[in-house]
Amino acid sequence: MTFFDVLQKETEAARQSLFSIPILQRGVSGQINLDIYLAFITQAYHHVKHTVPLLMACGSRLPERLHWMQEAIIQYIDEEKGHEQWILNDIQACGSDPEAVRTGQPSISTEIMVAYAYDTIMRQHPIGFFGMVYVLEGTSIALATQGAKNVQQTLQLPDEAFSYLTSHGAIDIEHVSFFEKLVNRFEKGKDKRAVIHCAIVFYKLYGDIFRSIGEQHGITG
Repeated sequence: MTFFDVLQKETEAARQSLFSIPILQRGVSGQINLDIYLAFITQAYHHVKHTVPLLMACGSRLPERLHWMQEAIIQYIDEEKGHEQWILNDIQACGSDPEAVRTGQPSISTEIMVAYAYDTIMRQHPIGFFGMVYVLEGTSIALATQGAKNVQQTLQLPDEAFSYLTSHGAIDIEHVSFFEKLVNRFEKGKDKRAVIHCAIVFYKLYGDIFRSIGEQHGITG
């Protein structure tokens, strides 16, 4: 069994807990209104804008034995830079104010998830950050491939309002294959444990963002 297989097995319960959140299930089936869609992509902006800084921080903190990962991190940075602008463009296409989002504050749930990502890199084990990569990329595939078209059909919005979800979903399908090959090269148990532990935590923290949006819109069960 490869490490990627182990990672999937060890995080299955946490993953199912995330996907069972009522508002996420509604989103995948397209049963949400414009306010909820805007709430989701607003919070996405506030964590996606940290992706490149987090990758840079991770690369700078890698121990010498993991310097072989720097090339992969550079590739991730090249592919992830500017994605927060896609979200602002989507917000504008929805008829809302992207500048208000850009200068606004994230929800507490989003702020905590981002803070934990930085803390993982700076205080714990930088390789644990790839637990976040695993969670967000896997979830975005599910949201993009199953949810974007359904939401678009329900809300009758143009393609320009879904550039983040549709484009990111296609990119992340490729990333998962890249990620699998990358983590299967991990040899030390502490590296593997860090990724598994952080993935489980990030499933909880990312889920809290959806739970918070659900509570704000009266969808909790």
